[in-house]
Amino acid sequence: MKSSMQSIKIILLIITLLHSLPVLSSAEQNKHETEAIKAAKLFLQLVDGGQYQTSWDKTAPIFKGQVSQAKWSEMLAGVRPPFGPVILRVIKMAKFSTSLPGVPDGEYVTIQFATSFEKKSEAIETVTMARIEDDWQVAGYFIK
Repeated sequence: MKSSMQSIKIILLIITLLHSLPVLSSAEQNKHETEAIKAAKLFLQLVDGGQYQTSWDKTAPIFKGQVSQAKWSEMLAGVRPPFGPVILRVIKMAKFSTSLPGVPDGEYVTIQFATSFEKKSEAIETVTMARIEDDWQVAGYFIK
């Protein structure tokens, strides 16, 4: 009887410890989202300005491992200029997460921008930011 009571106490202690593991607070998540949004906007300014090679420098290692700088510049040069200049870009949503499909666990913020271009009135730009050490870098970019 004594050993089963001791087992129950140990199990309860483990459960208590698991529930007390550090979890990012809402304030910390908001701070990460704010920092990631700022970095994403700087990246988008480079893209908007046709500075495709420089924008690649702002990408995370996981991105660079998938797309070379030359290929990135070539892809953007084919896709982005036909839209013309940005008229309006508004944050539609930003979401912090520690797990995304197809990438190692880490700290990520996925940001969607509702964007209006001179020659494309409605587009959604999705920028996924990854926290690498204390820096937010682009892990993904898509225009729909």
